[in-house]
This record gives sequence, C-alpha cells and structure tokens, in this order.
Amino acid sequence: MTLDNKFLFAGMVVEAVIIGLLIYRRVWRTLPIFCIYLVWGLVGDAGNYLIQHRFGVSSHPYLISYVITATLDRALEFGVLFELAWSVLSPLRPSLSKRTPLLIGLLIVGLGAAVWPFTGTHVLDQMAPIYRFFLHLEQTTAILRILLFLVLAACSQLLSIGWRDRELQVATGLGIYSLINVASDALRQHQDTANYNGFGRIVAVSYLISLLYWAFSFAQKEAARREFTPQMQGFLLAVAGSARNTRIAVSSSGKSKKREE
Repeated sequence: MTLDNKFLFAGMVVEAVIIGLLIYRRVWRTLPIFCIYLVWGLVGDAGNYLIQHRFGVSSHPYLISYVITATLDRALEFGVLFELAWSVLSPLRPSLSKRTPLLIGLLIVGLGAAVWPFTGTHVLDQMAPIYRFFLHLEQTTAILRILLFLVLAACSQLLSIGWRDRELQVATGLGIYSLINVASDALRQHQDTANYNGFGRIVAVSYLISLLYWAFSFAQKEAARREFTPQMQGFLLAVAGSARNTRIAVSSSGKSKKREE
C-alpha cells in the first residue's frame, strides 16, 4: 500500500469516527450541513479510490467522478461557512430580520468573488482546464475558511463563544487545514514538479490533523451557549435596525415616485 493510500484510509477511518460522534452528540441538529459535508467526504473518498484503482487517474470515469465530487465539496463548503456564521448568531435570531440569512449568503459569495482574482499559481497553467477551475475554486474557498476562522477567533469574546463551542471547533479545524493548504500552494510556485507530490502529502496530513482535532473535540460535551455581551448585542441590533430602516426608506421613496407619476 502506498503512503498516499495510507493517509487516505486513515482519514476515512477518522471521518467515520467523527460521523458517529456527531450522531451521538446530536450535532446534526444544529450543524446539519457540516454533518452532510463529512458524510459526503467519506463517500466521495471511498468512491474516488475505487474508481481510481479500477480505471486509473487518467481515465474518463475518474474525471467524471472528480468533477462530481469537487462540485459537491465546494457547494457544501460554502454551505458550512454560511451555517457557522448563522449558528453563531443563534442567541440573537428573534431580533434579527428575516432577510439576515440572505445577507450572510450574499456576503460570503461577495467575498469569494473578491478573493477569486488573487488565487491561482503557475502550477495551474500546466493542468487541464477542468482541473484548473476546481483547484482555483478550492483556493478561493480555502481563503474564505481562513477568514471565517480568524473572525470567529478574534471576536470570540464579543460573540460569547469559546473553544468548547461547536462553531469555533469546526472553524478551527477548517482553519488549520486551509492555512497549510494555502501555504503549500504558495510554496509550490517556487518548486519543481518532483516536489509537487510532497506538498500534496503535507496537505493530506494537515487534513488528517484537522479530522483528529474534530474527533477529540466532538468526543467532549459541548459547553452551554452564552448570551451575547451587551456591547455586541447592541451593535448587531443597530446594524439590523439600520438595514431595516434603509429598506423602508427605499421602499417609501419608490412608492412616492409612483404616486407622483
């Protein structure tokens, strides 16, 4: 068995353990998209291995499998980012506008669009267009995962969350893996092709470390969620109120113009 396959099987075993812990701890009730993301990760890894072993990496079936897996991976990762951002605001949801989830989704998509032009390496130019697109997309989502982790970690006191809260645990695991992923992509630009597989293994090890961190975290009982600090609660309500007043003003202005016409 090759070293890459050993990393793959080790990750699949840990993924299965985490899924069991998520069910046992009932995390699927609060973070369902993250649970689906891990289940799909396990299914996708197993499927890709079987197809690669049967047909080879350069085969058409493997390309189809890669496209399907990569598409769902990226879609679920955007879903996880949205879920974490929305879950953090759970103590304040009754006071927020019904359009807040939409605004969060648009914010994530907007950040992704802003990050996209700054991603990509010369290594991508040597690949087929389909692989280039998905690796470009992977770099963009990796940066978004890092940004979310940094925001939650930096604002943990204001958001009243700690390392025993599931949202920060999930974001930390994603952040560890993503930081090493982005760093490896940057280093690849200055290395020859012979070292390419070495950097790929570093990324595989970082993902395994993130999985082990999640397994350890989810094995522990989650801490009771604290309420927001008065400062943070006032700030968020002020932002929500400002957005609501802006919508009302725009709507009233539109109605007034129609009456004048």
